[in-house]
Amino acid sequence: MKKLINAPDDLVDEALEGMALAHAELLRVNAAPRFVTRAEAKGKGKVALLSGGGSGHEPLHAGFVGRGMLDAACPGAVFTSPTPDQIFEATRAVDGDAGVLHIIKNYTGDVMNFEMAAELAREAGIPVEGVLVNDDVAVEDSLYTAGRRGVGTTVLVEKICGGAAEAGRPLEEVAALGRRVNARGRSMGVALSACTVPHAGKPSFELGPDEMEVGIGIHGEPGRRRAKLEPADRVAEILIQPILDDLPFEPGDDVLLFVNGMGGTPLLELYVVYRKARAIAQGRGLKVARSLVGSYITSLEMAGASATLLKLDDEMLRWWDAPVHTPALRWGT
Repeated sequence: MKKLINAPDDLVDEALEGMALAHAELLRVNAAPRFVTRAEAKGKGKVALLSGGGSGHEPLHAGFVGRGMLDAACPGAVFTSPTPDQIFEATRAVDGDAGVLHIIKNYTGDVMNFEMAAELAREAGIPVEGVLVNDDVAVEDSLYTAGRRGVGTTVLVEKICGGAAEAGRPLEEVAALGRRVNARGRSMGVALSACTVPHAGKPSFELGPDEMEVGIGIHGEPGRRRAKLEPADRVAEILIQPILDDLPFEPGDDVLLFVNGMGGTPLLELYVVYRKARAIAQGRGLKVARSLVGSYITSLEMAGASATLLKLDDEMLRWWDAPVHTPALRWGT
């Protein structure tokens, strides 16, 4: 195992310390329990957005804390859910008297711990709503979840709901918007190599030099099948076709196309995949109205990519285009 770490037990805390130093104008880190909030004072009368999950998926979630996206993020240990007390204390820290929206990826530990934290928050008088992201078309159940996994659409929910919350929309409306984004988003991933969890010290699975894993999750879970390595255009087809088959996209639909790197894939290669994925979508009569390309939900150093298609409506477009200023996403004023 070759990694730029000191000791596995210190990895997450040291990374958060470095992140806070690098982005002091945007972030504050609470050490015990561990959570990240915006540096600016919480907005009174503004719905707060909170998400979280295991570390190792950076920039998800702490990299999306800032104006126009999240108000707080709760990082667990590597590939391990944050605890209920982390989530509850972060919820209390960002509540501005308009309620808090929890954005939860559909993994068993995340769902259970966010539900417990939401109960604690409601008992403390804080209105809480939740949006469960379960957009992965690869498998119905996996090692980490009952039902579909939450993957690429998570970033889109956080950005679109973040724009609406920043504009002062009420909790019920922001939550309904997030659920609609999830219902209209689909994702699929492929791995060219495994990742190594620092505490394990060895790859999470083995792939031959001419193999790829089709349909992986963001923790390196097995997917639909193991297959021979294919050229980029064929990989794009393998990613996009199941998405198109799963959701009833219609010719003329506006879509957002998101091609995501899993941590070890150069941007150069992601653009090659995007090029073909866009051509396939357009070949089905879809209008690619917005795009996002880069490594936004990773799995440590795994090589591979995922694709996400979101069927857009006018409200989603409006909030997608709203200004955002976070460590990982910045546009507008």
